[in-house]
Amino acid sequence: MSLDKLLLLGDPLLYEQSERLELSELKGLKPLVKKLHEILMAFRKKYGAGRAIAAPQIGIHKRLIYLNIEKPQVLINPVLENKSSETIEVWDDCLSFPELFVKVKRHKRCAIKFTDIKGHSQSWDIEDDMSELLQHECDHLDGILATQRAINSKSFKHRAGIYTRIK
Repeated sequence: MSLDKLLLLGDPLLYEQSERLELSELKGLKPLVKKLHEILMAFRKKYGAGRAIAAPQIGIHKRLIYLNIEKPQVLINPVLENKSSETIEVWDDCLSFPELFVKVKRHKRCAIKFTDIKGHSQSWDIEDDMSELLQHECDHLDGILATQRAINSKSFKHRAGIYTRIK
């Protein structure tokens, strides 16, 4: 699967709010999940990064996140709760703008409730990297990009500039 299905920064479709997925739609999700998996793997191969992708990033405005860190997982209709007042600053990256990093503030901890691909309710307490990641992906479901959450006008760096400083 090529990366040409991935919507890029500036595409107006990225700013649209997604609709809830109905349980009746669960049986038909396999092709969408397969497409999200293939795009995420193609992105990893090209950029050496990528942990998750939200359906709106390929123009499907449904509340679904495909996560693949230790194993593939599908989060349907995720809701963030119990957001900590403590925040962390991170250089956020995104499949929709692969050469750009944006410094944002995210909640250090929160909980996420969702339905899995089998229709079971799940709830995770998450913190640090996972909290940041899933806040980012939930933002996609609401039509919000990390660029809109930038701390200030100097919170943008090209990918090459980030890796030069990290090394």
